[in-house]
Amino acid sequence: MPTEIAITLGLLVVALVLFGTEKLPVDVVGIILVIGLVMTNVLTVQEGLAGFGDNVIVTIAGLFVLTGGLIKTGLVDLIGRRLYRIAGNNEFVLTALIMAVAAIAASVLKNTTTTAMFLPVVIGLAERAKIPPSKLLMPLAFGAILGGSCTLIGTSTNLAVSGAMQRYGMEGYSMFELTTVGVLIFAVGMIYMLFVGRRMLPSRGGEDSFTEQYHIREYISELLVLPGSNLIGKTLGEANLNMELDLNVLGIIRGKEQKIAPNSRERIELNDLLIVEGRLANILNVKTEAGLEIKADFKLNDEVLEGGSIELFEVMVMRDSQLVGQTLKSIRFRQTYDLTVLAINRHGATIVEKLSEVQLKFGDVLLVQGTREEIEPLVVEGEMLLLEDVSANSMRTEKRKWALAAFGLFLALSLTKVVTGGAFDIPLAVCVLLGVLLLLATKTVRYAELYTLIDFRLLVLIACMMSFGVAMEKTGTDKYLADLIVQYFEQYGSVAVLAGFFILTVGLTQPMSNQAAALVVLPVAVKTAIALGLNPRTFAVAITYAASFSFITPLEPACVLVYTPGRYKFMDFVKIGTILTIVVFIVAILLVPVFWDLNKK
Repeated sequence: MPTEIAITLGLLVVALVLFGTEKLPVDVVGIILVIGLVMTNVLTVQEGLAGFGDNVIVTIAGLFVLTGGLIKTGLVDLIGRRLYRIAGNNEFVLTALIMAVAAIAASVLKNTTTTAMFLPVVIGLAERAKIPPSKLLMPLAFGAILGGSCTLIGTSTNLAVSGAMQRYGMEGYSMFELTTVGVLIFAVGMIYMLFVGRRMLPSRGGEDSFTEQYHIREYISELLVLPGSNLIGKTLGEANLNMELDLNVLGIIRGKEQKIAPNSRERIELNDLLIVEGRLANILNVKTEAGLEIKADFKLNDEVLEGGSIELFEVMVMRDSQLVGQTLKSIRFRQTYDLTVLAINRHGATIVEKLSEVQLKFGDVLLVQGTREEIEPLVVEGEMLLLEDVSANSMRTEKRKWALAAFGLFLALSLTKVVTGGAFDIPLAVCVLLGVLLLLATKTVRYAELYTLIDFRLLVLIACMMSFGVAMEKTGTDKYLADLIVQYFEQYGSVAVLAGFFILTVGLTQPMSNQAAALVVLPVAVKTAIALGLNPRTFAVAITYAASFSFITPLEPACVLVYTPGRYKFMDFVKIGTILTIVVFIVAILLVPVFWDLNKK
C-alpha cells in the first residue's frame, strides 16, 4: 500500500473514532483532519482550504438565513393552530398531519430546524388533545427526516453531496431531482408509522405536574425560622444558605404573604417559612446549624413554586448553546440569568443532587423557576428551546409576506434552468443571496442577527470533509478501496453492491454526522461504479438518501430534540427505527436503480 494512501486511511480512521466518541466537536475533528493532511504533505495548503471556497458553503449559509426569516415571522405557530382545528383529539389524524407537515417543512427548512420549530407546537397540541407527547414527537422527528430527503435544499447533506459530485464530472442535483422517489419513500414510511410504528410507541408524559414528573418532592422541604435563629435579620445573600448548607431558597411564606423566587436582598424574619431545595442529609442538619425546623406536613405541588410572574418552565439546551460543556456553577447560572434550576432530565433520567456540578449536554431538559421575561433572552438567542406552545406575539407577523416572498424568489430563480430549457441558468448560490438581500432590505431579518442564524460549525465540517474528498481522489485512496470492494462483492451483482454502500452509509450516520458519512463514502462509491461499468450517479443518489435515514438510535440531532421531551428510552428508537430503516431501505433499493438507470454509463 503506497504511503499516501496509508496516511489518508489512517487519518480517516482517527476521524471516524473522534466522530463516534464525540469527545471533540465535529467541526474541530474536521479541522484536525485537514491539518493532518497538510502537515503530512498529502494536500497543499491551497488544496486543504479549497473546500471553504466552494459555492455550496455560501448556498448553505444563505439557506440558514432564509429559514430564519420564516421562523421569525411566526409561520410555524400559525400552522400548529390550524393542525388542531383539523385533527382535534384524533390521534391517528394528528399523527398523519404532523408527519406530513413536518415533511413539507423539512423539504425547504432542513429536518433539524423543522423538528426544533415544531417541538413546542406539538407538545402544545398533545396537551390540548390530551394525548401523551411520546405518541406524537417521534413521528414529528421521523417525518422531518424523511421529508428532508425530498429536495436539494431539504438537508445540508444533499447540498454537500451535490457539490462533491461535480468533482467527478457529474452535474449537481437539480432542485427537485430527488423529489419523486423521496415522496414515495416518505409515503411508505408514514404508512408504517401510522399502522405499525404508532402502536409500538410508548405512552409517557403529559399527565403529571412538573414536580411529579421530576420526582423532586423528597428534595424540597418547608423550614420554620425559630426564635434565636442566627439567620433572623440577615438577607438571603448574607445568610448564604447555598454555600453554607448547600440549600436553595425557592420561596418564603410570611403569614398570608408568599414570595416565590425571592432575590438575595430579601431579609429573613422570625417565623418565616422557607421553601428550600437540597439533599435530604443537608435538610436534616438545618435544625442544629441554623435554628430552623422542618415542617412535617408540607405538601409540594407546582403552585407552591409558582406565584405572581414566577413560573416553572421546561427548557432544552440547544446544540450550539454556550451552555453545552459548562456547569451551572462555572457559568454562575442563577446569578447571571436570575433563574433557578430545580432538576435536569437527561434521556429519561432525572438529576436533582449536586446540580451545580453537572456538565450540561445538548438535549438536556432543565426544570427552571423564574419569570418569562428572564427566560425569553435565552430562547431568542438560541441558547435554549422553551418546551411549550407559545403565541406568536413576539414574532414579526407583519413581515410574514416578505419571508415568503424571499423564499419564493429563491425557488423561482433556482428553477430558471428547467423553465428555460437550459438557456438561462442562475447559480444556486446567487439565488440564495438574492433572497437574503430581500430579507435584509425589508428588515424581516435584521443585519445585527444575520450571522447568528448561520450554523458555522456545520459549514466548517462540510468544507473540511470536501477537502478530505480531494485527498482521497488525489492519493488514489478512493480507487484503492473501490478495487477491494469490486474484488469481494462484484460476484453478488450490481444491486447488491449498491445495497452494500447504502447499508454502510446508514451505519456510519449512527455515530457520526450525516454530511461526514456521505462525503466519506461518496468517493469510494463513485470509483466502484466506474470500475464496474455502472452509473456513478445511481450510487451517489443512493448514498444521499441513505445519509438521511438515521432512525435506529437517538443520535441524529432531530431525534435528540424529541428524546427527552418524549420521555423515550434508547430502545424505543432501536425497536421502531430499525424496522423503519429496513422498510425505507427496501423501497429505496427498488426505486433508485429504476429512476437513475444503474447500467447507464
